[in-house]
Amino acid sequence: VTGVQISPPNEHILVNNPFRPWWQRYQPISYNLCSRSGNEAELKDMITRCNNVGVNIYVDAVINHMCGSGGGAGTHSSCGSWFDAGKEDFPSVPYSNLDFNDNKCKTGSGEIENYGDIYQVRDCRLVGLLDLALEKDYVRGKVAEYMNKLINMGVAGFRVDACKHMWPGDLSAVYGRLN
Repeated sequence: VTGVQISPPNEHILVNNPFRPWWQRYQPISYNLCSRSGNEAELKDMITRCNNVGVNIYVDAVINHMCGSGGGAGTHSSCGSWFDAGKEDFPSVPYSNLDFNDNKCKTGSGEIENYGDIYQVRDCRLVGLLDLALEKDYVRGKVAEYMNKLINMGVAGFRVDACKHMWPGDLSAVYGRLN
């Protein structure tokens, strides 16, 4: 084995109904490194040990969105950080309602209603997930900061989740900021 892809290591929502499904890890609360798989120190140790024996680590990076709009408010997250999905308030990043595509999406529901419409696919919410406005320099900076932290810890690369839901130019701008 020369490489391993790991699940998203960032803080995510905790879902209890159904109990702790796999997809909760794809609903970020922050870019703090603590998930079902462990904390930041444990992640760093795993990356170092793998690198020392020639095994590259590739992170599944969720940068298109935060948790679902129905995620509620509170500290029900893998690190215990407070958030309010209804108000689009994620102080541990921090992101506010200014950092999402709500005003850019042109559907009545705010959701993707027609997957044949590239503007809906890239500007609206995917199954209720709060869609980040990656065209904003601030959001790009926060995403790049998260990815650079992982690069500096020794990860070899990324599998970026939901790429078809982001504009290629926005992805290029983020990638251009990586170490």
